Amino acid sequence: MTLTLFDTHAHLNTDAFDGIVDEVITRSQEAGVVGINVVGVDVKTSRRACELAVEYPDYLFATIGIQPNSAAEAAEGDFALIEAMVNQPGVKAIGETGLDCYWDDTPLPMQHDYFDRHMQLCRDTGLPMVIHMRESGDLIVEQLRRQSSVPAGIMHSFTGDLELGKQCLEMGLHLSFAGMVTFKKSDELRAVAAMVPDDKLLIETDAPYLSPEPLRGKRPNEPARVAHTLRCLADVRNVSPERLAAITTENARRLFGLPMSS
Repeated sequence: MTLTLFDTHAHLNTDAFDGIVDEVITRSQEAGVVGINVVGVDVKTSRRACELAVEYPDYLFATIGIQPNSAAEAAEGDFALIEAMVNQPGVKAIGETGLDCYWDDTPLPMQHDYFDRHMQLCRDTGLPMVIHMRESGDLIVEQLRRQSSVPAGIMHSFTGDLELGKQCLEMGLHLSFAGMVTFKKSDELRAVAAMVPDDKLLIETDAPYLSPEPLRGKRPNEPARVAHTLRCLADVRNVSPERLAAITTENARRLFGLPMSS
């Protein structure tokens, strides 16, 4: 039976997919993917995400924002351009935002500032946020706790431990798992995935990155491969892939304000 899948995080707006978006979408549809969230990392890719959402209505959806590693290169008026895009057709979330302590492209104070700006934009628009975390989970939780309110959103490509996962869930966030959860040495991450409540679990590819087993290292990753991640999660949660696919797809639809399945 074909699974009903929703890839909540893919970068079809990058050079890796130039000229092949049509065929990538055809493969994703054949694999049972019913929706893909295309995520921006700067003004250029956010605009492209909006263009793709118009080109493929009700199938591709746009997330717009300035990723922490892009913030240092952003021009002074770039965030205002992001704010101006919020009413574009197909825009369903803000991001990706958050913090990154692995790369040193952007000074941490600037990352915190941009994270705050994105969260305020979420509060102003009612759109959910997509949070980037890399070696920064504790700092993200600290910044979230300083907020007047925490917008709904996703800890994208979650890689934290059990305690961090629980803290994020307590603040109402969804945890989304990418290909890393399928890797042989990711037992701790699978343990986190096993404990997430049904209504807070999401799946993604982070295409063109993080190809899941058995395709690890093969780029570009693409939305059709999200089925491998879903089947891994179904196994660790001891449920059928069909049931978990339906659950995660409904979660995505609900979070992004899309029509629910009939």
